[in-house]
Amino acid sequence: MAAIKVFGNPASAPTMRVILTLHEKNLDFEFVHVDLQAGEHKKEAFLARNPFGQVPAFEDGDVKLFESRAITQYIAHRYEGQGTNLLPADSKNIAHYATMAIGMQVEAHQFEPVAVKLVSEQVFKLKKGLTTDQAVVAEEEAKLAKVLDVYEARLKDFKYLAGDTFTLTDLHHIPTIKYLLGTPTKKLFTDRPRVNEWVAEITKRPASQKILQ
Repeated sequence: MAAIKVFGNPASAPTMRVILTLHEKNLDFEFVHVDLQAGEHKKEAFLARNPFGQVPAFEDGDVKLFESRAITQYIAHRYEGQGTNLLPADSKNIAHYATMAIGMQVEAHQFEPVAVKLVSEQVFKLKKGLTTDQAVVAEEEAKLAKVLDVYEARLKDFKYLAGDTFTLTDLHHIPTIKYLLGTPTKKLFTDRPRVNEWVAEITKRPASQKILQ
């Protein structure tokens, strides 16, 4: 039995973020399915793992964590010498590390909140038989366009968002991008050549393909 356990739901972008990191590191793990429809994430057993009742939760032996971005950083550091290096090439260089940290903050606070609203409107509402609110989509797409304009400028000088190597900054975007590429919002990525190339690069990775199937 694997020492690493992920308690989550495969449709959850935060859960996918952690699983993707484990695949990049070539780590064995046990996946414990949490039934969100049945409300398992709000029951005592799961709340003991994450008191906020959100997936995923994570165990690595005696280490117990929640919050996907904290988990991915733990994995990247704890298993730095295994699989793909997800930290800057010189992880001891404070300036390089800070650049990656900025990218992770931008993803968490500028990209993800807008992207999640677009996924909710154009993916999950439809799965529930509800109607997409096009006014909300238009408003959120305008916000996302501004973020992607910043990315387009950044990618003029670098192959990836935190420099010339693939890091957690890029990885954290992949699960939500997975959903958006299946919606009309895809045009916001394809209309920006450098962003489009970046998306193609990060989604064709073998680890990415395992969650994009």
